[in-house]
Parts: sequence; C-alpha cells; structure tokens
Amino acid sequence: MKPKKEKGRKREADGVSRRDFLKGAGVAVSGSVLAGETRATAAPAGEAGLVGPGETPVTLRVNGQTKRLNLEPRVTLLDALRDRLDITGAKRVCDRGVCGACTMLVDGQPVYGCTMLAIEAEGHDVTTIEHFSQGGKLHPVMSAFVEHDAQQCGFCTPGFVMACIAFLQSHPNPSQEDIRKNLGGNLCRCGTYAGIREAVMEAAQTMGAGNGGSSNA
Repeated sequence: MKPKKEKGRKREADGVSRRDFLKGAGVAVSGSVLAGETRATAAPAGEAGLVGPGETPVTLRVNGQTKRLNLEPRVTLLDALRDRLDITGAKRVCDRGVCGACTMLVDGQPVYGCTMLAIEAEGHDVTTIEHFSQGGKLHPVMSAFVEHDAQQCGFCTPGFVMACIAFLQSHPNPSQEDIRKNLGGNLCRCGTYAGIREAVMEAAQTMGAGNGGSSNA
C-alpha cells in the first residue's frame, strides 16, 4: 500500500491529481460553451457541410449576369437584391410570403423573394422585373397594365407583372377563371383586379399574335 500512497502524493505535488484535472476540464468546457466556441455553425463548411454564422461567398446569376457577394446565410434573396445589388423592382411589403409584391422568377418559376434565402438561389437563374424592360421596350404584360390602368399605388405591380408573365408562359390562352385562380397568390390593396385580369387577357392575345412575342423573356 505504501507505493500507492507515495504515487498519489507525487501527483498532488505535481498538481495533476484526478480531482484537479476534472475540475479544470469542467471549467474549460463551461467557459467554451458560454463564449460560443462550440457552436456547430462555426465549423468550416468543408468539414461539416455548414456555413456561417458570419458572411460567406455567394454567387448569384441575376438577369443573365453573375453577381458575387459576401452574405450571411440568413439573408433572403429579396434583401440581397435590394440592399446589396440595388435591384429594387421587387418590393418588400408583407415580408411573410403572403402579398406577392416580391414575386420574381427562379428558373422560370415564380417565387416569393422574401421566403427564399439568397444562398439557396446559387446555381439557379434569377429573373426580376428589370429584365423585362431592357432597351426601353416594355414586355406585353407591362404595356397591357398601362393600357388597362391595372395599377394605382404601384407597390403590388412588379410582383403582379412577374406572376402574370410566369402564368402566361404556361397558360397562353387563359380564361377569366384561369386568371382569377392562378393569380390568387398576389394581393392588391387598391383593388385593381378587374384591370389586371383585362391586362392579362390582352397580353395573352398580343403574345399569341406575335408567336410568343415576349422577346425579352
């Protein structure tokens, strides 16, 4: 028993007793947790497949142009376009994916920009309303909106135009009921729905007569 006792005394003299080790380890781990040093999101993306919480490189293809940004993963596509790229056609109104004012196209499909993260748009083609008025020529849907006074305050208009363009691409000969049903995801506080429906009908005829006359699409 004497050798064990001497061995224990030697550990205490050296300051590495089991009790002291566990106490020190506990304090170190607690301090790391409180300081946030053990957050999984802080791991390099290559190791854990995670990014953030700080800014990370994001490459977007918007209206045919490549845009390289540094963004926090939580930044929405709408905020990235408006705040970082000064592409402000899509509007922030409800910011909850309800009103449709921020509608844009991703790979040709309408999406609410406020509900999609910018980082999720990597590798996809993003199209905003700015794309359809290049060169000073309006898209047939835009021209029809003007002709039928389908806008008042204008906040909903960009989202409606984008939704209408996407709708007509898949419904080239819509009925009034088709329009009413398929544009239900966009809201107009000014109540210009009648004008919007007439604008869509005219745009459908114009695009059909011109063999898909949306040359900007």
